[in-house]
Amino acid sequence: MTDANDPETVLIPGGRDVRASLDRADGSDHERADGSDHERADGSDRDPGGDETTACVVACPPHPQHGGTRHDGRLQAVSTTLRDRGIDCLRFDYGAWDGGAGELADVRSALAWASDRYDRVGLFGYSFGGCLALVAAAKFGDAAAGSALTAVSALAPARRVAPDVDAAAAVDRIAVPLQVVYGTRDDTAEWGPVVEAARERAGERGTDAVSVVELEADHFFVGRTDRIGGTVGSWLADRVAIDDDR
Repeated sequence: MTDANDPETVLIPGGRDVRASLDRADGSDHERADGSDHERADGSDRDPGGDETTACVVACPPHPQHGGTRHDGRLQAVSTTLRDRGIDCLRFDYGAWDGGAGELADVRSALAWASDRYDRVGLFGYSFGGCLALVAAAKFGDAAAGSALTAVSALAPARRVAPDVDAAAAVDRIAVPLQVVYGTRDDTAEWGPVVEAARERAGERGTDAVSVVELEADHFFVGRTDRIGGTVGSWLADRVAIDDDR
């Protein structure tokens, strides 16, 4: 018998080959459907009659051409904190390299998968994935009322991964609570414009809606993986798990 905390392999529907690992929280009320890959006969594993609000965070890895995968240590650290707080985490790999546009489509497909199965969904991305998470949140959050997206966090986000995939420009259009975490010694990603945009947004909406966290660290947060897991995972858990307004 498979342990409930062992990751499940999930195939994300769409036009690209996107594979993911679903980390289940202790006591997750999502039942595994026999003979399927985390899916009920009706195409969803969500129990519409359940009393408990279900929650999941979609985690976007760093640049796939630089070794970024769903097994990235920072993604796993965030997942560990989330699972300890009763929240599932979907870590996925991008499909074939497409210069940013296809990878952004992969994020949206993963968000759609999670939104079909959970009441509340958070979004997290690191570096290249942080840029994609912010851009996806700006558009996904504009969906009709009832969207499952509840919060987004970006760690060391790249400003831009393609001419029309610009995280700094996306910040002002994000309607859900936003967190941006960066390292002061990071000379790898162009995080400055994203942080500046987030701080301007915080001035407009308040620090409850936009949180900017500065850490003494480089781009890879060497020696600070647990700190990242706690900082990002706890912030997301506080917002994804609360169900006051829904």
